[in-house]
Amino acid sequence: MTDAARTCKKDPDARLDYGFDWDAAAPIGPWLADGETILTSTWDVPAGLTLDAESNDDTQTIVWITGGTAGNSYTLTNRITTSAGRTDDRSIIIIVEDR
Repeated sequence: MTDAARTCKKDPDARLDYGFDWDAAAPIGPWLADGETILTSTWDVPAGLTLDAESNDDTQTIVWITGGTAGNSYTLTNRITTSAGRTDDRSIIIIVEDR
């Protein structure tokens, strides 16, 4: 089960963090079953943005992003694999504008 892509705004000069709480109770969650944890997390970051750092714990994934060109939008996709062998993707659309 996945949820719709979230949309965020970013200045081209900003360094901001984005991520997901896969165990949150928000709109469709929690996605992880009781006792299930995130084993791996990877981010697909499109050209024009720079992945500055990333981290994850048992239930959350975070990425720090820099760059982007004002007037463009970019889709970041996070793919996780869990201790139960499930794999899923969630995406964030970043709209870059001078702020």
